[in-house]
Amino acid sequence: MSEDRYTPAQASAVARLPLKTVHKLIDSRLIRPQRASRGKASQRLLSRGQLVYLRLEAEGVRLLPMAVRREVARTVESQPDVDAMRVTGGKALVIEVRSARRAVDKELAQLRKVQRMVVSDPEIMRGTPVFRGTRIPVDLVADMLAQGASEEEILEGYPALGSDQVNAAPFYLKAFPRRGRPVRLPWAGQEPIGVTEFKRK
Repeated sequence: MSEDRYTPAQASAVARLPLKTVHKLIDSRLIRPQRASRGKASQRLLSRGQLVYLRLEAEGVRLLPMAVRREVARTVESQPDVDAMRVTGGKALVIEVRSARRAVDKELAQLRKVQRMVVSDPEIMRGTPVFRGTRIPVDLVADMLAQGASEEEILEGYPALGSDQVNAAPFYLKAFPRRGRPVRLPWAGQEPIGVTEFKRK
């Protein structure tokens, strides 16, 4: 993560917008991220002001006409400390920016916190992100929560973890998605060839 620059996935987690929506807003040029190149790869990075605008989108600005949304986006990016702005779109509106900025700053603090909890080391689980001081993958905990496991059940099964780590797992996975295709079991979704019954003696 570049200083004060965030990937679309991190923006999605912080602004609480679906990642698909973030990419759509970028592709429509409603927000214009910087491009950073590393070798042959190019990455789009967003500023804190753009994250604040995305948060406003999540809070209802998306319902306004496109021209008004562009005006809001430009103002929020060019005036990072603006508290509120008046726009016209048929009738006068006041957009409350301060609360969205505070929400973004709170989420950015959480992002930094979860980053400190996690380490990715090629010598540990082949670089799979694990909770610092353990060999417990973050995505394993996030998947368990998604499948209905309770925090208490996870802590009982993995006593090396604490509540903060368990609760941070889904947020981390959203901000730093798994790379590559998910593992697919070759027999998944197929009918069994045959069933063998074993009789007890």
